[in-house]
Amino acid sequence: MEKELDIWLEVSTYFPLNMNSLDAFVKYNCISLFLFHLSCPILVIFLAKKKDPVELAMMQQTLEATKESDLILLMFDAKVGITNDFIDTARWLQKKANIAKRNKNTPGPFTAKSFDQVEVIILANKLEGDKWTDEDSLVLLHLEEASRIGFGEAIPVSAEHGEGLADLALVIDKAIKKKEDPKQDENINLSAPEGKCLEINKPLQLAILGRQNVGKSTLVNSLLNQNRVITGSTPGLTRDAISIKWSWNSMPVKLVDTAGIRRISQREYQDQIEDLSVQDAMRAMKTADVGVLVLDAAANLLQRQELAIADAIVKEGRALVVAANKMDLLIDADYTKEDYESGVRRQIEERLPMLRRTPVIPMSSLTGECVQELMPVVFRARERWERQINTGLLNRWLKDVMQTHPPPAHKGQPVKIKYVMQTKGRPPTFLLFCNVDQISPTYMRYLMKNFQDTFEMFGMEVRMAIKKSAVENPYSHNAGRRGRGSVGGRESRMIRNVNHLKKFGTKHKKGKRSRYNR
Repeated sequence: MEKELDIWLEVSTYFPLNMNSLDAFVKYNCISLFLFHLSCPILVIFLAKKKDPVELAMMQQTLEATKESDLILLMFDAKVGITNDFIDTARWLQKKANIAKRNKNTPGPFTAKSFDQVEVIILANKLEGDKWTDEDSLVLLHLEEASRIGFGEAIPVSAEHGEGLADLALVIDKAIKKKEDPKQDENINLSAPEGKCLEINKPLQLAILGRQNVGKSTLVNSLLNQNRVITGSTPGLTRDAISIKWSWNSMPVKLVDTAGIRRISQREYQDQIEDLSVQDAMRAMKTADVGVLVLDAAANLLQRQELAIADAIVKEGRALVVAANKMDLLIDADYTKEDYESGVRRQIEERLPMLRRTPVIPMSSLTGECVQELMPVVFRARERWERQINTGLLNRWLKDVMQTHPPPAHKGQPVKIKYVMQTKGRPPTFLLFCNVDQISPTYMRYLMKNFQDTFEMFGMEVRMAIKKSAVENPYSHNAGRRGRGSVGGRESRMIRNVNHLKKFGTKHKKGKRSRYNR
């Protein structure tokens, strides 16, 4: 049974917090305890004059991550040693823990329930090989200095070469066992047959995809009703695919905010970070149940890249939902929300006919208008995507289609589709048994279109494969040889007659067998 653990990985070089100046500022105002108790908003306000908005948002997200974590990994470069930034970060964590111990019964952002039980582990990175273990190595001095900070001895690792990760895995496994609930997990049905444990409340895998600066991160924050991810007007602000556990109407959801996807010709030639970000976004799309394509209303027309993303979602076998964002820039007295929705759907159907009647939700993630209409549509899309259709219902549909519009002949041979069955869902896949190995592509498109209209399988790819039936009966070679190999057949009677003739000199008479031939 898999258990999950929230881990905060903090690299000290990206957290330049000057605690000395902060202490001086706090003492100057003579309200140090109060400010540290409300450290998150006060810290951001105090550093606003020195930091740009993006860096402030990153620091705020770091502070929020510490409140939700069960295990904090504090990493430093073992070859460089302990820096001032690392010491400031460690001191900040110690102060939060001390505040949590003093305020066990006082509600606040850092209480004993949320921070006092958090474990902090120091990781010494870039320690590959065994040369650093020499007696005259400075690395040993750096490790000894790190052990005096107050979080125990540092674990030597090498993230690039994968060394030391086994020791880290033991620490994480220990934390998982400490957190796990001894009660039975409600998400697993243990009464199911062995090897077929059914997941009752499997989380919905939802990926937010689109071009850069179309409002994907703003949409995630609007759905969660909190500033969970960094947003801004700068294109390419999101670099990694951020997975967020969420519950919508008591139903678990795994929401993934991805980086913007640009065409290869528009990317910088030497920018490998953007290429990795796009690969991460495509990986999130491949593991999702439903992909939400976010559009920018300010562009007025669908971009070629957006059509390529929609086609990739469907070809990958995922369900597609379109979120037409930034409708507040277009909606007025003469142009309604329905006009905006029909315009977006018309553009999609004109360029990708296979995506006709795809769910389109016009919204404004900045103002929050119509954002809550997205999740019901997403869950209905997953239900259609997972649907298993009865074989009898499928063959009745096929019979009606064949009577209304029979398939054209293939190489002069009449095409007969004998029956159809569903082989799997996610995405819906069907197998047609025919007397030929190929059907006209035009007729296959007609079948898929009719199928989508009949069973409402919109916004996804309906996969139909053809299997040619056997030309001859596999048992037809025995049809003219009655009794071959069976008791009492023609060959058996001949053998009995020969034996009777040898024994008695007369032909065996029909009727009751003699004792010799029994």
